[in-house]
Amino acid sequence: MESNQLQGVVVIGGGPAGLMAAEVLAAAGVRVDVYDAMPSVGRKFLLAGRGGMNLTHSEPYEAFVARYGSRAAALRPMLDAFKPDDLRAWVHGLGIDTFVGTSGRVFPTEMKAAPMLRAWLHRLRQSGVHFHQRHRWLGWTEAGGLRFETPEGERTVQHRVVLLALGGASWARLGSDGAWQPLLAGRGVEVAPLVPANCGFDARWSAHFSQKYAGQPLTTVAIGGRKGQMVVTATGVEGSLVYALSAGIRDRIAAHGSATIELDLLPDWPLERLQQELSHPRGSRSMSSFLQSRLHIKGVKTGLLHEALDKDAFHDPMRVAATLKALPITLYAPRPIDEAISSAGGVRFEALEGTMLRAMPGAFVAGEMLDWEAPTGGYLLTACFASGLAAGKDMLRYLMHPAHAA
Repeated sequence: MESNQLQGVVVIGGGPAGLMAAEVLAAAGVRVDVYDAMPSVGRKFLLAGRGGMNLTHSEPYEAFVARYGSRAAALRPMLDAFKPDDLRAWVHGLGIDTFVGTSGRVFPTEMKAAPMLRAWLHRLRQSGVHFHQRHRWLGWTEAGGLRFETPEGERTVQHRVVLLALGGASWARLGSDGAWQPLLAGRGVEVAPLVPANCGFDARWSAHFSQKYAGQPLTTVAIGGRKGQMVVTATGVEGSLVYALSAGIRDRIAAHGSATIELDLLPDWPLERLQQELSHPRGSRSMSSFLQSRLHIKGVKTGLLHEALDKDAFHDPMRVAATLKALPITLYAPRPIDEAISSAGGVRFEALEGTMLRAMPGAFVAGEMLDWEAPTGGYLLTACFASGLAAGKDMLRYLMHPAHAA
């Protein structure tokens, strides 16, 4: 069954970007209809809050912007209009207090996403925003209407302007499945392929190492001078330190077929000190016992040494010292995109005028659909909020232009 309904301003996607645009539009007195494929909006936002809702980061602003790498310049106008302090003030306006953690990350006091989302949705409904759940966007009709799959059958919605805020392609079960890519490419929109970001990678562990150490954490290690934590998995590595470096690792694998990282297992110990400690006679003790007594190296770290060194090298104190400071791990592939925290790629900024698609006047894009990436730490959410705000303002300007007035 198909029905038609004339609407004015449509937002497709009920994540932070779409909801922020809806708020801007509703505040200007515009009726907004938000459509989402899921039974409720903000599913991925809620998932992100399960481990502590990291909203943004308190580091100096120039350093903050630099976290967006090659897309920092393209995102900067959006971020300038909605800086981390602005985001905190906006959250406070919802009645939610925030605090800065020891890492500089900013969290709501309750460390949860649900109270914030409830308050926000209440305010949006009070301002007249209408929500339509279980509406999966299918593209356009030949006449330009928006096609939706619903539990009652296909539905067509007419519109004046539309915002696409459908997310990337990580966590498809929460609605971000990247199905929009061919729909936009078919309309002449330049789209960079979606690839995993903030993701783990596959190594080629021995069966013994994989079975014995999968799930074991590596605390206070470093890669390239950057300290952090990571986890050994059955297939490779993941964790915050790996995520922070994932863009470079992923791109090296794409270019060369593999990427080798050098893991410093004792970043607080200079090589000379390690050499001195390991130059002591070990007597009848095994090398593993010697390493544990002199350097507190045991468990998964000892296992990594066995992966990197053959039997003779493992019993050479100077080889062991050097490997503790630069243990090579060759990575061969990122984990599947649906396991990634976020995705890179999407609608190229060159395809946009502001946030409007050059190839499709009246159609706007925001959030993770855009071709940018950032590490975890609040950068992902901040850019989604900021791009949604920018899109809402761009849509208002478009609607108010005499040429587009109803």
